[in-house]
Amino acid sequence: MGQHVRYGLIGCGMMGQEHLRNIALLPDTSVGAIFEPDAGMAAQALVFAPNAALVDSVEALLEVEDLDCILIVSPNFRHVEQLETLAQKRPLPVLVEKPLFTEPQHIPRMEAFAQSYPAPVWVAMEYRYMPPIAAFLSEAEVATGGVKMLTIREHRFPFLPKVGDWNRFNRDTGGTFVEKCCHFFDLMRLVMRSEPVRVMASGGQDVNHLDESYDGETPDIFDNGYVIVDFASGTRAVLELCMFAEGARYQEEVSAVGPNGKIEALVPGPGRFWPPHLGDAPVPQVIVSPRHPKGPFVREVPVDPTILDAGDHNGSTFYQHQGFVDLVRGNRDAPEVGLRDGMMSVLMGMAAQRSMLEHRAVRIDEMTAL
Repeated sequence: MGQHVRYGLIGCGMMGQEHLRNIALLPDTSVGAIFEPDAGMAAQALVFAPNAALVDSVEALLEVEDLDCILIVSPNFRHVEQLETLAQKRPLPVLVEKPLFTEPQHIPRMEAFAQSYPAPVWVAMEYRYMPPIAAFLSEAEVATGGVKMLTIREHRFPFLPKVGDWNRFNRDTGGTFVEKCCHFFDLMRLVMRSEPVRVMASGGQDVNHLDESYDGETPDIFDNGYVIVDFASGTRAVLELCMFAEGARYQEEVSAVGPNGKIEALVPGPGRFWPPHLGDAPVPQVIVSPRHPKGPFVREVPVDPTILDAGDHNGSTFYQHQGFVDLVRGNRDAPEVGLRDGMMSVLMGMAAQRSMLEHRAVRIDEMTAL
């Protein structure tokens, strides 16, 4: 057991509730204060954090004594302003949900924040911490002999309803390939051990949300696409996203190939969406397929059921918080996912969306020059 860590929580919508369930599983942690403007979500939050104080603003949250860190799980378009408020008022260690920002005009503000914020900032890239993905990441270099090609496929359900329907419009989310896919662009940089230089993409909105209307507006978020990323090392990666494919057995299929072989990770979607008549939900797998001798070697990577039931991300939220709490306690020197990682993942998503709209390859330095 270590120092007791008390969180201040900004935002308790669907993802905020998942964070609360996982914080409750960690020893010597608690939630001291919550800012959630939606009364229904605030009431649900108290089920998981009954001793937390409910406050009516970020500023009021930061006045609560004995907080050790801040967790930001608000709508995407609020992240920049809330980080800036922390910097001005009380710069505690912070775990901030992805994406860090949603529009090009935020880039200089985030750069200024990154240069001046005195406490550690961990960007919540949960996919790194899914046990099958973590195993994939730790073994990819040896299994492949050096990754030359990386393929990430996500075939999943449409965006779920959120408070105020904020996730139906690009102006609030940053767009699907920022909101949803920054996770995958983060994984690309991590696996390739190189920086992206060029993005070419094709995508659109072909099935989802076309019959919905909010204050007379039809949602404009894309629901499918392909993205090819060239890296400075000469390697390449591809993302295939489809958000009307929830009938698939696995939600994420990740594969890396190099001169010595191939490694794959297969990750099922949330267990609560698995049809009961099909029996038990799939178990994640890692498959290593060497060229000599030919494989494949298949092994299951099960997740502790208690941790699995605490969220929709294959246990990753729990493991992420374990690392963050270690950081807050001073047991590690820096966040595993820092501000640069968070910023680059957004820039890659923005470049992908620009490529889709302008029908051309987009260089990453076009985005950084904005």
